[in-house]
Amino acid sequence: MQLGNKKLVVIVGPTAVGKTSLCINLAKILNTEIISADSRQFYTEMTIGTAKPTLEEMQGIKHHFINSHSVVEDYDVGKYEADTILLLERLFKEKDKIILTGGSGLYIKAVCEGFDEMPEVNEGLREELNLQYSKTGLEPLIAELSELDPDYALEVDSANPQRVIRALEVIKSVGRPFSSFRNKIKKVRPFEILKIGVTRSRDELYERIDGRVDEMFAKGLMEEARTLYKYKDKYALQTVGYQELFNFFDNKYDYREAIRLIKRNSRRYAKRQLTWFKKDKEIKWFHPSDEKEIIDFINS
Repeated sequence: MQLGNKKLVVIVGPTAVGKTSLCINLAKILNTEIISADSRQFYTEMTIGTAKPTLEEMQGIKHHFINSHSVVEDYDVGKYEADTILLLERLFKEKDKIILTGGSGLYIKAVCEGFDEMPEVNEGLREELNLQYSKTGLEPLIAELSELDPDYALEVDSANPQRVIRALEVIKSVGRPFSSFRNKIKKVRPFEILKIGVTRSRDELYERIDGRVDEMFAKGLMEEARTLYKYKDKYALQTVGYQELFNFFDNKYDYREAIRLIKRNSRRYAKRQLTWFKKDKEIKWFHPSDEKEIIDFINS
């Protein structure tokens, strides 16, 4: 299906930069819909800690892949790519432009460039690795990955437990290096892809991150995390904002330290996101307040 006159507008940037409000305003101007590529907002049970937009904030704009799955489901980037491409084919029948937005770089890349087909993995292995991570931390897993797949160990974000665990899950299931499944052949999509990045000064961004964390606690993040504690070893919950509170519940540190760590780890996550996106030279960067300039760029 050729969609040469259609345009996928990709809006990326770090957490708390202001993507949500920007994309809603753009969607209203472009008369279109929004596809989320925030891999944490997929999950129905995770709301406050993922900063999901509320119905009021959505302002009637249709959002896809928000509250689309449960934390007990296995939903990975390969499935997301396939589902999103099918969705785009349907949406492009009515819309000339669709917005894809989020901070999960791998999910953005999968839609834009394709994701290598991954093998079936042994059932229960992910939970076993997650349990090991919760008990001994990330370092032993990184050491094991370095031994089993040194090439991927050099490439992977060593501060991201999901990526490390996913690689080990594949390696242990099929007995081959994870890197052997990554042929890096870029798929050609039947629509134009326009990439826009939004960022702020470091001080401004970090102040927004700290403020967002305070707001999350005011809205009930602690209570939400308690309801999710029973799922703490699930893949979806291996993320900033929840893991620190699970450790607090396990008496590994006190309440004030949990808040400090969430803020620190959120800032570190934002830095990693920017590092990932800055590698993509196709991205044109703006401040999120530059709406007119962004619209002109989309329509040029």
